[in-house]
Formats: sequence, C-alpha cells, structure tokens
Amino acid sequence: MRSAFLRTAILAAALTAAPTALNAAQDGKAKDTDASKCNQGNCVNSWKGTDAAAQKVATDFGEAYKAFLHGARTELLTVTAAIAEAEKAGFEEWTPGTKVGPGERYYKNNRGRALTLVIGGTAPVAQGVRIVASHIDSPRLELKGRPVYGKSGFALFQTNYHGGIKTYQWTNLPLAMVGRIDKKDGTTVNVNIGLNDNDPIFMIPDLAPHVDRAFRNRKQRDVIAHEELDPIVASGPHGPKGEHSASDWVLRYLKANYGVEAADLVSAELSLVPAMKPRDMGFDRRLVAAYGQDDRLAAFGSLKAATMLATPPQTAVITFADNEESGNVNNTGASSSYLTDLIGELLFAEMGDKYRQPHLTRALRASKALSIDVNGGINPMSPGAWETSNAPKIGHGINIKLYGRGFDANSEFIAWTRAALDGADVPWQTTTYKVGRAGGGTLGRELARYNIDTIDFGVPVLSIHTPYAVSDKMDVLALRDGVKAFIEHQ
Repeated sequence: MRSAFLRTAILAAALTAAPTALNAAQDGKAKDTDASKCNQGNCVNSWKGTDAAAQKVATDFGEAYKAFLHGARTELLTVTAAIAEAEKAGFEEWTPGTKVGPGERYYKNNRGRALTLVIGGTAPVAQGVRIVASHIDSPRLELKGRPVYGKSGFALFQTNYHGGIKTYQWTNLPLAMVGRIDKKDGTTVNVNIGLNDNDPIFMIPDLAPHVDRAFRNRKQRDVIAHEELDPIVASGPHGPKGEHSASDWVLRYLKANYGVEAADLVSAELSLVPAMKPRDMGFDRRLVAAYGQDDRLAAFGSLKAATMLATPPQTAVITFADNEESGNVNNTGASSSYLTDLIGELLFAEMGDKYRQPHLTRALRASKALSIDVNGGINPMSPGAWETSNAPKIGHGINIKLYGRGFDANSEFIAWTRAALDGADVPWQTTTYKVGRAGGGTLGRELARYNIDTIDFGVPVLSIHTPYAVSDKMDVLALRDGVKAFIEHQ
C-alpha cells in the first residue's frame, strides 16, 4: 500500500513539474503561437491578428465578389462578365496563328459557355504551361423543350435539373429565368427576368402544413419529386372576356414581348436560378451568402489573379469550363479536347511548320495544372459529418484536397505546391472526406488524362449545392493569392 502511494505521489510531482521544465527549456525563444503548434498548413483563422487595413482588403474584395456573383448566374452570363473584366485588364481576343509573347494577354471564348485566359510566359509554350481550371456552371433548374402547360387555372413550366440538388430546397424560393432562345433565322433572343427589383419572379409552391399529412411519410429526398419542380408563371384567365387560359396567355406574351413561338423554345437554353442578391452574413459581415459559389468562387478568384500577373515563368492558361455538375460533358465541358486543342494551336503559332504532334504531348507532360472546386466546410450544426482533424474550416484558407485512393497528386507535386503557397504566405489547409461516407468529382481527372501533373484545391463553403451557400471573404481572397502563387512559383 505504501509503495503504491509513493509511486502515485512521484507521478503527480513529475506531471506537475513537466510544464515548468518545458517552459524553462524554451527561455529565450519566441513565445508559442497557435500557428507554431500546427504541423500542417494553417490552424489559425485568417481574421485572427489581422489589422484594419488587411481586413479592409478582404471586405473590399468581398464587395467585388458579390457584384460578380449577382450578374454571373449561369455559364453564359459568367463568360460575358469575365470577358468584360478581362478586357478592362488589357486582354484581347486570341485568333488562331497569333503567337503569344511574354506578358501578352489574350482570351479565347468557347461558344459563349466556356472561356480561357492566356498570359504569355518567359519560357516558350513548348516547355509547358501552367493551367488553372475551374467550372462556371452551378446546380439549377432548366426548362424542358416544351415547357408550358396549364393546371388548376395556373400556367407552369416543366423543368429538368442540372447538377445534384436537394429538391425540397427549391420550393417557395424566388426564381429568375435567364438564358437565350435561338430562332431558325439565326437570331438570338436573350432572356433575363427576375434579377432586377422591378422584375417579376417565379416560384414553386409547397404545401402548407395544414394539408400535407399525406406527404409526411416521404423520405427526405422524395419530399418533392424532381417532376414536381414546376414553377407558377401565370394565373387565371386573360383577355377582355377571360377567353385565354393562363398557359395560352404565356405563349401569347412570349410572342408579343420576345418575338418567339412555342417551337422556338425547343432551341432555347433557359435556366431557373435563385433570384436573391448576394448578401453579407452575420453582424461582422465577414461571410458572403450567395447562389452559385460552386464553382464561380474559384472562377472569380482565378480571374482576379489573372489580371494581377505580369510575365509568369511559364505561359498561364486559366480556363473556365462548363457542365462539371453533369459530368464534364459536351464540347464546352472539360472532357472535350478544347483545352488541349488550344494549347496545340499556341504551339503551332510558336513553332510554325516545325510543329509535330509529339511537341504537344511533351509540352503537356512538362505542364502543371491546378484544378479548383469548392468543398463543404465544417457545418457547426452537423460537425459529425466530417472527421474534423482532416476537414476544411471556414476562414482558414484554401484547402489542398487529399482524397486518397489514387486521387491525390503525386507527393513531390504536393511538396512543390506547399512551397509555392508558403513562399507567398497564402493560408492553406487540407481536406479529406470521412472515409466511405462522402465524395465528389472535380476537373482534375480530365486534366490528368493528358499526362499533366495535376493537383486539386478547394475553398471551404457551407451549404454547397443549395440555393444560397456561404463563404468567408478571407478564403476568397486567399484563393486569388493561391492561384497567383501557383502560376508564379519557379
């Protein structure tokens, strides 16, 4: 008994003395900070310790970001907005055969739905390029080819969906209709209804709790079926004697105001998107609540980084792709040959008749690619959805994706990227989904197909793939700086 008591006393004394000994050993050294205790990336919220000037940079950048998101609701509108921004920064439209000299700035528009910016580097294109890729489509609703129908005295639109959505989140929500209608005579009618304060909006009505008992046993994913996502677009009979049904009136309205027939809607790309404006969130206004942050957050940060570049070591190719949310399909998606065709064209403009196909494959092998797509940040309401020590946190910088199972960049490329970020003092963290419980795709797989060293970045965002997601202004700023660091690193 006495021996056990002595052992306990000695152990207690040792534990009590340990911190004192440790503090004594650190005399004369810099005091520990949260950052010095973190052995991977950034463990400190980016707002901590920043002065008023640094915070103003982030908040001002957030204002520009919100303005961009308000107009850039679809890939069509994003390309238009990005070209306008690029032209203000000195970018010109690239035409085949134009050699890109060091520091020269060009853009290439891919059918109005995808876009690439090119900044000439010190090294020739034959020695590889720096690619930064993000996507500019977001989850939304789309009109079917024959959308207008009547029911119970209302006119409604038949819709389909683009990207992964939780259907119940799209009811009782103000919706805007944006897009284009192409007619047989070659003319195009642009449509944008619901984003201006004086515009009407559209809405998918949900049932009131007083009458929904028969639907309460539906599973979460089936509370609203995809075929039930039909918004009201008009109501009641029209005409002096009420001779036109609501659905008939809608077609007459489209004819009178837009000059289109019902058949023209077959060759239309019309989307229904949340009509709410981007807003600051929280008393401190550090967060941005907005539709479309997946993945136009990455596009905006990359666009702004492009405007800051002078002459990078390798030619920078910053590309914004369409249709990532539906699997990178079509000729504006990342699975098409558009990007490698463009790099081949840049090579041909540089080399002339000496150009051969192996020059392209060698240039791609010598290239480095950054694929960017947002990640779900730790949600304070449901932190158990993450393994928190490997999960991205809002306000802690960009995140390097470490998904494992063969999806990660090579370790030497990750080390190179770490050096680029740390050299530019860009806050970063890592993200790994809870094993077997989550997942998601990016553009990285499409880039790696061409034997390009590719790494995936993200930015933590709350409630991605919902009508109104949440990001941190410091993280948006960090992404811009991270893209610039990736392109400029030697």
